[in-house]
Amino acid sequence: MADSESRNEGWEKQVLEKLALSSLQEQRRARQWGIFFKSLAFIYLFILLFFGLGWLGGDEISMSRKHTALVDLRGVISPDSLSSADNINAGLQQAFKDEKTQGVILRINSPGGSPVQAGYINDEIRRLRAEYPEIPLYAVIEDVCASGGYYVAAAADRIYVDKASIVGSIGVLMNGFGFTGAMEKLGVERRLLTAGENKAFLDPFSPTNTEQEKYAKKMLDDIHKQFIQVVQEGRGERLKEESEIFSGMVWTGQKSIELGLADATGSADYVAREVIKAETIVDYTTREGFAERFARRFGAVTAEALISAGIGWGLR
Repeated sequence: MADSESRNEGWEKQVLEKLALSSLQEQRRARQWGIFFKSLAFIYLFILLFFGLGWLGGDEISMSRKHTALVDLRGVISPDSLSSADNINAGLQQAFKDEKTQGVILRINSPGGSPVQAGYINDEIRRLRAEYPEIPLYAVIEDVCASGGYYVAAAADRIYVDKASIVGSIGVLMNGFGFTGAMEKLGVERRLLTAGENKAFLDPFSPTNTEQEKYAKKMLDDIHKQFIQVVQEGRGERLKEESEIFSGMVWTGQKSIELGLADATGSADYVAREVIKAETIVDYTTREGFAERFARRFGAVTAEALISAGIGWGLR
């Protein structure tokens, strides 16, 4: 009887051990398959991310042979934007330094911005053209090239537009608001103390000062003259003698050709293929950092708030 019970207990123990072992093996296989599929998913997303951000592509192959270099200038030209002088100039420098570069295209779609930043870019283009005289630089205008955007374009060897592009706005502005009337209605008293009679220059909460307005107008005129000089030097005899050219007016791309503000119609692809004769285009544009590019690609970036204050060459 005892032997029978002992055999039964042994059998039950073996069954339990087999069940436990089988369960452990199943769990181990499940973990292994789980790791396998997670790894596949990670690799898949990793590849999508790199293709999406443009890190895997043909540029490496393209740069090994003769090509057209491309730098994009998009949006407002300001120190803290992607179209800052630092970013644009860095892209241009890399483009010109590449021994395989046959020509450079600066593709512009900008309403303008900081006159100082635009001036930095214009100066760098002139310097690079002098240092690499065998490499031409062409500006290709997309939708808009106004004010500071045109200040930059004027340094190019030739300017290409679409017939419907908006070109011009060669002028300078200073804008702001006056709140004195609203303050009177609200019963608000302005208490302003200064050391220096012009320290509160054009203060929006104080009555207008005629002398300060005259000074501001003269300052704008001086900057406007600088703008005009840069355009005249860049365009030379191609520029028609029309007084309205420097009035701040804008024109279509077709009209800008007639006025000498542009040379011909053509896209970046056209210029690379037909003018530079190097159809392969390599992009040298300075891009956002990893976090910004990732956020932009996946729709997690917030809209940038553009606050315009003081002197600017923006299209209004």
